[in-house]
Formats: sequence, C-alpha cells, structure tokens
Amino acid sequence: PTKGHDMTDTSTHRIIGDLRRLDDSHGAVRVQDLFDTDIDDVWSALTDPERLARWLVEVEGDLQVGGTIHMEFTSTWTGPGRIDVCERPHRLVVTQLPDTPDETVLEAVLTAEGERTRLVIDERGIPVRMLAGYGAGWQAHLEDLARSLDTGAPAHPDGWSAATPASAWHRRWSEL
Repeated sequence: PTKGHDMTDTSTHRIIGDLRRLDDSHGAVRVQDLFDTDIDDVWSALTDPERLARWLVEVEGDLQVGGTIHMEFTSTWTGPGRIDVCERPHRLVVTQLPDTPDETVLEAVLTAEGERTRLVIDERGIPVRMLAGYGAGWQAHLEDLARSLDTGAPAHPDGWSAATPASAWHRRWSEL
C-alpha cells in the first residue's frame, strides 16, 4: 500500500485524504471533511440532482437503487453509472462505467456529529498511475461542496461540459 497523504486546504475546512493501492494496478482515494450543517442537508447535496449540479456532477436517468444513470462531472469525466446502495441519510454507493475494465466504485458515508456532518468519500478501482490526480480532484470537489453548502449557490456559475472542466475546479486541481 502507498503511504497516506494529508490533503488540506487553507480555508475553514480541513480535508483529510489518503491514497492507497488495492492491488498491483488499482487503488483507492478516500477524502473526508466535517461540514457545519446537518446530515439531511449534506445528504440532499449528494442525492438531489439540482444540488449535485451546484458542485459536482450533472446526473440524469433512473435515480433509484439498481437504476442506470448518466453523469457529467465538473472534471469532464462523463459516462454511465449504476446506483448500488441508497440508505438515506447515511450511505450512497454508485458504480461508474459498470461492468467495464475501468469501473470504479464511489461510496459516500455520512455521520452526524452533533449539529455537524462528517462526509467520507471513497473511490475504489482507480488505475494506480492516476491516484494523485484523483486525490487532488476529490479535494477540489469537497472544497466546492463546502462553498455550495455555505452560500446555497452553485460553486461553478460559469458551468462546464464534457470537453471543458469547470474553470475554478480545474484551477484548484492544477494547484494541488
């Protein structure tokens, strides 16, 4: 396994993350942050398509367990997914590009800590050579989520497409 890396930003949020090998060719990225809002608010930001589009991904399709969805992330990653687990308000699991060699599994776990909510995102199945980029990407995504939760507004008002990443996300990803 690779040694864990502490990925932190300089805002009021402290994002903790690690990168690890799962086998010779694939690994995982885990990031977490503690948000100053209740668990239902963070859950809604992860599951409501309108709120997801404020900070992470445009999603459409069959939004139920077992359903197939199409996703277009602020990073430009675009493709199909499948909702595997949806246990409101604690756990969401989505497989990206299901049943392909590049399949990854995204898992979000939410835990209430008083009036705050801890969110842990774990993405597994990433090619080892891409772990650092994914780690930087997830840090930037969680910073975007914090901004969206704090303001109630989109983190990327200029939008993005499958060909062009959200400019603020891309700038932060490049810095990291």
